[in-house]
Amino acid sequence: MLLARLAQVSREVAATSARSRKTALLAELFREAEADDVPIVIPYLAGRLPQGRLGVGWKVLGRRVAPAAEPSLTVAEVDARLSELGKVSGPGSQAERTRIVGELMAAATEDEQRFLLGLLTGEVRQGALDALAVEGLAQATGAPPADVRRAVMLAGSLQPVARALLADGPPALDRFRLTVGRPVLPMLAHSASSVAEAVDKLGACAVEEKLDGIRVQVHRDGDTVRVHTRTLDDITDRLPEVTAAALELAGERFILDGEVISFGADGRPRSFQETAGRVGSRLDVATAAAAVPVSPVFFDVLSVGDRDLLDLPFTERHAELARLVPEPMRARRTLVAGPEEVRRAEDFLAETLERGHEGVVVKALDAPYSAGRRGASWLKVKPVHTLDLVVLAAEWGHGRRTGRLSNLHLGARGADGGFVMLGKTFKGMTDTMLAWQTERLRELAVEERSWGVTVRPELVVEIAYDGLQRSTRYPAGVTLRFARVVRYREDKRPEEADTVETLLAAHPEVRP
Repeated sequence: MLLARLAQVSREVAATSARSRKTALLAELFREAEADDVPIVIPYLAGRLPQGRLGVGWKVLGRRVAPAAEPSLTVAEVDARLSELGKVSGPGSQAERTRIVGELMAAATEDEQRFLLGLLTGEVRQGALDALAVEGLAQATGAPPADVRRAVMLAGSLQPVARALLADGPPALDRFRLTVGRPVLPMLAHSASSVAEAVDKLGACAVEEKLDGIRVQVHRDGDTVRVHTRTLDDITDRLPEVTAAALELAGERFILDGEVISFGADGRPRSFQETAGRVGSRLDVATAAAAVPVSPVFFDVLSVGDRDLLDLPFTERHAELARLVPEPMRARRTLVAGPEEVRRAEDFLAETLERGHEGVVVKALDAPYSAGRRGASWLKVKPVHTLDLVVLAAEWGHGRRTGRLSNLHLGARGADGGFVMLGKTFKGMTDTMLAWQTERLRELAVEERSWGVTVRPELVVEIAYDGLQRSTRYPAGVTLRFARVVRYREDKRPEEADTVETLLAAHPEVRP
C-alpha cells in the first residue's frame, strides 16, 4: 500500500466528525490493504510508530527538503527506513539520522511529508483510534463487531486479529481464546469527579483502594510464572518477588490482575517513580530488589484452571480471587449497597488517602471483565492537583494543530524571583483555546523560531496534574505527571503563580 493512500485517509478522517463516516473510510482502506501491511497501517492511523520513540528532534526534522512530485513510497518501505533510523547510535548518529530522514522526506510528496512529520513528532491526532479501527475492520470483512472486539481483547492487540481477518475472513476469529501464558490487554477505568458521582452511576458496587504502582498481569501454569505489564511487556526476570508470591498460591493454573508497589520501612507506599524505577531495572536485579522490594497486590482474576472467568460478574470473579489469594495480597475494599451508603464510600476514600494511596476505583458488582477497554463499570476517583503556572514558551503543532502554538512550556516561581520550568503539555486544549493562545503568545513572543516561540513570562495558566516525579531534565529536579490545561487565568499576575517550594512541600515524597 502506498503511503500516499494512508496519508489521504488520515486527512479525510481528521476532516469529519461523523463516526459512521470515519468507520467507512477505514473499512475502505482495510479492503485495499494487504494482510502484511496491517501491523504498520493500524499504528500509523493511531499516530503511533511500531518502533516506539526514535530519538529524532527538531534539529533533524526542522530541515526543509523539497518534496517528490509523485507518490512512490509504500508503508513497508517507510517502516523499514524507520526501523533503520531506530538502530542509529554512537558517534556520528546525528549526521546519520539527518541522512536517513532527509532521504525519506525527499522520496515523499508534500502530503506525505506532513503525515510523516506528524508521526515522528507524535502529533497525528485524527481520531482513528483502535476502537474505530475495530469497527472499520469488521465492516471491511463482514465480521460481527463484538466478535472482533473480543478477539482483539484476547489477542492483546488489534494487529494480529486484523492480519488473520484480512487473510482468512471471519472464521479466523475462533483462533483467539484466553490462554494462560498469553497476556491480554487490561480492563481500564473512566474517571469520576467524586465518590458520590461514581456510586450514583453504578448503584451496588465495590470501592477498592487505587494504588500508585505498576499494573501487572500474572500468569501461572504449574511451576512456570510469567509477569506482564499493561502494555504486555514480559518483565518476569525483573520481579522475582512476584514469581515467588505466585508460586505460594494454592492454584496451579491461573491469570491474575493487579499492581506491584513498593512500601517504605514505615509501611507507607514509596513514590511512583521509585516503584517504576525498580520495575524498569534490568541489571543486577538482586541488588535492586534488596534496595526497593516490591509486593504484588491483586484485585481481579481472569481464569482459574481451565475456566475462562471474563464473562462472570465481578462479584463471582472476586469470590474466586478470595479463594485463591490470601487477604494481605488483595486490594482493600468495602461494599456499598447504593447511594444511600455513599458515606461509607467517602470514609473509605479518606482512609485510603490517609494510608498514602492515590484514590479509589469504584466497580459495579455485576460487570464482566472488559479486557482492553475503558468501561463505564469501573470509575476511578482521586484528588485532582492544580497549579497556577506561567507559560515560558510554546511549540508549533502538527497534524490538526499545524499553524497553531500547541505544546506549552510551564514554569513555577523560583527562589530568585525568576521562573523554573517544570514540564510541558499539549493536553486539555479545545480548538477555540488553541486559536486564542496562538494569537496571545505571539503577542508575548520575544523570539520566534522554527520550533515555536519563547515568550515573556506573563500569561498564567491553571494546570491539573496527577502527581510529581523526579527528573534530571528540569532545573527543579522534578516534573509534572499527566499535566493538562484547565483554563487560562488572565485575572492573575505572574507573581501570583505557584512557587517551586510550595509544589515540593505538597509532595515531600519526591523532593530531590
